Amino acid sequence: MCSGVNRLLVLLSFAALLAGCGAGDSRYSISRDRAPAGGVDPASVPLVVPRPVVRTAAGNRSPYTVFGQTYSVMPTEEGYLARGVASWYGEKFHGHRTANGEIYDMYKASAAHTSLPIPSFLRVTNLGNNRSLVVRVNDRGPFHGGRIVDLSYAAAVKLGFADQGTARVQLEAIVPGAGEEVAPAPNPPVLAAASPAGASLYLQVGAFAARDSAESVTRRVRAHTSRPVFIASGERGLLHRVRIGPIQGVEEARDLTRTLVAAGLGTPYTVTE
Repeated sequence: MCSGVNRLLVLLSFAALLAGCGAGDSRYSISRDRAPAGGVDPASVPLVVPRPVVRTAAGNRSPYTVFGQTYSVMPTEEGYLARGVASWYGEKFHGHRTANGEIYDMYKASAAHTSLPIPSFLRVTNLGNNRSLVVRVNDRGPFHGGRIVDLSYAAAVKLGFADQGTARVQLEAIVPGAGEEVAPAPNPPVLAAASPAGASLYLQVGAFAARDSAESVTRRVRAHTSRPVFIASGERGLLHRVRIGPIQGVEEARDLTRTLVAAGLGTPYTVTE
């Protein structure tokens, strides 16, 4: 009888460890999650620059089970594209270990995902306001129905939904070195120093699940530039990217970015092809 109880306790403890941001065990000093009392200045959130990663078994055990649900970790993030509801996690988990043993910092742009390999990088676009941000995935979760990603509180602030708690988002995996992995520009913009030899430089204004949304933004962007503005649709047409170009270089990209930010057209970033 006692050995059976002990085994049950071990299993429950293991499930709580895997649950990461979705867990509610006694490791945490507060019972309900909350935003930091002092808030977060969006300008203070460090920019995430995707870089090649070295993965270990930490956080990548597959399959794993949490709260009766079994999840599998994807062998690669390449080609991952999804839409759904994002939530955020904050002070309750701040300073505690993430699924791969790192310390969760709610003031940095990070994320929890149930099946992406850890670490990896995601470009998250808030479909309600077209704000885009690159985050580093280093945790597991959210283990709540109907949500596809848990973002750090700072990331939610940057994307403009911290007060609402959730938002409809587009997730697109970034694989460093696979073509389009130029980090989005902060404000004021910091853009790529140069394009690879033989490559053309473009400014990406936004990425949309709905073609009509992309067409609407395209029309608005054309009022602010004489450069070609077009829609580049991804594989199977799942994502429609509004782009300007080709453009002549970083200075032109910087000037265009400032113009479009002032016009309320998001925060564009450079891409090369």
